[in-house]
Amino acid sequence: MMARRRLALPAVLLFAAGALAATGCGASESGAGGGTPEAGGELTFALASDPGCVDPQQQGNNDAIYPARQLVDSLTDEDPETGDIVPWLAESWEVSEDARSFTFHIRDDATFSDGTPVDAEAVRANFDSIVELGARAALGSSYLAGYEGTTVDDTHTATVTFAEPNGQFLRATTTFSLGLLAEATTSLPPEERCTDNIVGSGPFVLDEYRPNEVVVETRREDYAWGSSLWRHEGPAYLERLTFEVIPESGVRTGALRSGQVDAIGGVAPQDEAGLDDGGFTVQSRVNPGLPFGLTANISRPAVSDQAVRRAVLLAIDRQEVVDTVLSPSFRPATSTLAHTTDTYLDLSAELTHDTAEAERLLDEAGWRPGPDGVRVKDGEPLTLTVLWAENFGPNENALQLIQQQLRAIGVDLTLRSTSIAEFTALREEGDFDYTWGNATRTDPDILRTQFSAGLVNVARLPDGSPLEEALQAQNAVADPEARAEHSAAAQRLVLEEAYSVPVFELTTVLGIADHVHDLDFEASSRIQLHDTWVS
Repeated sequence: MMARRRLALPAVLLFAAGALAATGCGASESGAGGGTPEAGGELTFALASDPGCVDPQQQGNNDAIYPARQLVDSLTDEDPETGDIVPWLAESWEVSEDARSFTFHIRDDATFSDGTPVDAEAVRANFDSIVELGARAALGSSYLAGYEGTTVDDTHTATVTFAEPNGQFLRATTTFSLGLLAEATTSLPPEERCTDNIVGSGPFVLDEYRPNEVVVETRREDYAWGSSLWRHEGPAYLERLTFEVIPESGVRTGALRSGQVDAIGGVAPQDEAGLDDGGFTVQSRVNPGLPFGLTANISRPAVSDQAVRRAVLLAIDRQEVVDTVLSPSFRPATSTLAHTTDTYLDLSAELTHDTAEAERLLDEAGWRPGPDGVRVKDGEPLTLTVLWAENFGPNENALQLIQQQLRAIGVDLTLRSTSIAEFTALREEGDFDYTWGNATRTDPDILRTQFSAGLVNVARLPDGSPLEEALQAQNAVADPEARAEHSAAAQRLVLEEAYSVPVFELTTVLGIADHVHDLDFEASSRIQLHDTWVS
């Protein structure tokens, strides 16, 4: 099994990482008073946005994942405390030395909710389907890059092979994106899988999805093959889950206070203290992966210059953003990866706030202050456009503060907002200088997903760059020590070239009523409701 490793992380930060895992009753426990778990009851959870699609293989935002995660099981699971990969649907596995072949031994008692078996053939059908989905399954297809196929060795043994080494793949099998669905779902056109027809093997079954309103799920009574990390075996405690879409943060908080809902996601920073003082649990966990920040599009004239990108990186005061816009649940970025990510490397010394150095870089690059304070070069003002989506409440306020910080060095930042649904298409068009966002994943390969020339490549980097070499190298080995070294090189290169400007680590913050117990975070800081109960 692959253990979590972090480089150059002082003991005091290791302690802080644990301390920051949750506010209230802890990362894996919620509610007040403890007691003996009781079967039965319902939970109503308020989402901050419409899922858009209930297919776990086609979605990646939290408000889609929260209901989707309850419908599907994964081959493996990841311990959120240690990073160990542990059994779920797969009882055991073997990985070849070259990280090209992965053999999974599937338990023999699991079934999908339509009664069909979860077996080696189901593994093959799912992975083939994800590859066929392509861009519609952006996360899953990136995890399966170089996929050659799945061999059904026997009824409950499947071997997945890749054309090239794929060191991240074992951890990828813990994710919802590679969660398994029945043939009744995988055989359907992609659009039909977004609104209903989701048949999984998970502890809950989809009853209804009304876009922009509600997702309803009910307990599967014969469920008996949960993750080895879960608190109890057998069916979930709760009989019914209702995910209500309530976009306004103040209305969500009001719904929790009034008892209309039992828990809410996307707690606004300004509401945390009030909920805590009011007897509710404010539960939080830092998301692993890429912190919220700016990613440069180096195909654009101004930010093709490393000096401009470095100046932007140095001009941003991360602590001021956290102190002004967010809450004590959040922390400034200290690296290209969040500190809860495997192989995280502390690069806080490279993320200093230094306006004098930023101004010097711009001066040397030929950008001179104009009459209105905005720098000019060859008659063109230093105006940069940032594309951002309304997928996190504080985004606009954070960007407005960053806008002021950049204006102080003569950079005019224009904010271009869009919906979650439109963001990906606009990003692909490339009409921006920076994008604003984050990406959640426990594996450092999220950097390859974001920056590789063959994958998302928001930065528009050319193939064969030094960063590309480091990204491919960290995925080409299974050995944790070797992966960590290549990951460290990639993290450094991203900051040295200022392809990314990390600002703060995303923290998932939930508000939970005191009659809700054991509402757990999994390793990616998404909720897992199998063990949750109400009193």
